[in-house]
Amino acid sequence: MIIASIADFREAARRRLPRFLFEYIDGGSYAETTLRRNVSDLADLALRQRVLRDVSALDLSTELFGQRQALPVALAPIGLAGLNARRGECQAVRAAEQAGIPFTLSTVSACALPEVAAAASRPFWFQLYMIRDRGFMRDLMAQAVAARCSALVFTVDMPVPGSRYRDYHTGLAGAPGLRGAAWRAAQAAVRPRWAWDVGLFGRPHTLGNVAPVLQGRTGIEDFFAWMRGNFDPSINWRDLDFIRSEWSGPLIIKGILDPADAREAAELGADGIVVSNHGGRQLDGVLSSARALPPIAEAVGDRLTVLADGGVRSGLDVVRLLALGAKGVLLGRAWAYALAAGGEAGVSHMLRIIEAEMRIAMALTGTTRIAEIDPTILAGRA
Repeated sequence: MIIASIADFREAARRRLPRFLFEYIDGGSYAETTLRRNVSDLADLALRQRVLRDVSALDLSTELFGQRQALPVALAPIGLAGLNARRGECQAVRAAEQAGIPFTLSTVSACALPEVAAAASRPFWFQLYMIRDRGFMRDLMAQAVAARCSALVFTVDMPVPGSRYRDYHTGLAGAPGLRGAAWRAAQAAVRPRWAWDVGLFGRPHTLGNVAPVLQGRTGIEDFFAWMRGNFDPSINWRDLDFIRSEWSGPLIIKGILDPADAREAAELGADGIVVSNHGGRQLDGVLSSARALPPIAEAVGDRLTVLADGGVRSGLDVVRLLALGAKGVLLGRAWAYALAAGGEAGVSHMLRIIEAEMRIAMALTGTTRIAEIDPTILAGRA
């Protein structure tokens, strides 16, 4: 099929991946209301078209956390993404480097930190969850330092995993042991290209970063049961002191939806936040990122770097989030779909599409630099 948009990548991923992997990437929690709102609330934002402006020279570069990058985007952390293509996170980090943007490795990635570091030629970001075993967390942060990770993304909106019905329907959740393994194997069998490329030659199939605490298991047998057993629901703001004691680089708090929490993050010395509802995968019915972002940016945008994710399906959506107050945008499902569809080349293609669409949006709103994108380019907000 001819791929010209993120929607095309999604369809290609649906055709290629076993159902349990596609539904994990594509789905949200409960009735998926927030998942849909993330997309629709962004799409409902009308851009203000301007004409007869000199837009012959567009500059899409920006600086985030002391690093210059070609686009105001980063690849967000996605658990299990490395199963979408053979050693997938290694392919994705190379595509991000070629595009001049950061890649973020998830705690629950398929490829471990040392493997991704070996595939990378420049520093990348690492995402961390609060895990009950603090000693293991120290080891992970030490590995991130050894891998020259340039920022730590600390996810705070997952003290417990949300209830994702699709994952129960496919056997990724609630189906441990041989029954679940057989269920997933049957789904893989009807996707022979994936079964050959990833199922057979993409081993090991495990959560690479947390392998030391899996006691010989893969972590995929009952993914969400493992998270419920190991993620720490007692997490609180004081835990930032522990993170800061082990990590001296830029610290980004991911999962902020309320201005009061944003101010708390600023008070405690975070360098950045990500306005995020975990892609609609945690508490269904909360605000979309597009609706949560403006009051948060107004509250703390001059004190730390505000990033955002959720619902981005085009370069126009990136521009919309920047106009709402974000300084950078994390791409999640977009790169996961692209990785499944075409590996490293697919992610590179997706990023070229995002860049081209951003250029069109900027040119037709009369903006030539990222710093010029503000609420005045949205219709009715001039």
